[in-house]
Amino acid sequence: MPRPPSAGRLAREVLALARARGLTIATAESCTGGLVAAALTSIAGSSDVMDRGFVTYSNAAKTAMLGVPAPLIASVGAVSAEVAAAMAEGALRASGAGLAVSITGVAGPGGGSVEKPVGLVHFAAAARDGRVNRIERRFDAALGRSGIRRAACMQALLMLRDLAQESVVSA
Repeated sequence: MPRPPSAGRLAREVLALARARGLTIATAESCTGGLVAAALTSIAGSSDVMDRGFVTYSNAAKTAMLGVPAPLIASVGAVSAEVAAAMAEGALRASGAGLAVSITGVAGPGGGSVEKPVGLVHFAAAARDGRVNRIERRFDAALGRSGIRRAACMQALLMLRDLAQESVVSA
């Protein structure tokens, strides 16, 4: 059985696909605190693809930096599919990137609730052409904070890879 890809291998795949299609990338991260941007920028030569990363840990940062409407956060909560999509779309608007990925979740060990337990993470990947893919993951709280954050980083890289694969090559 093949081993799952490492974050480094996946980041290289994302960068190669984006480069081949003439796309740049922006990240909008909450519970991962910049892990996705770090994975991408740890690869030499990533500067031609990686545009910028937003670490929007607080609700105020999500609103100020990405334009996520405060009433949306108030109504559905920061950890939601709607806010994840608004974060990704906001990262596209605030950058010149062709692709963006966002992550918002509860990494723990505290902060969870019955409705939004530790390990709940919402993701969105958006393309400049209007495509937005959303995924909800419920990672096992036993992974701990670091494990949940690493798993979320991998999921975000997978989403970027998939969206880049679906993108039309720029002329």
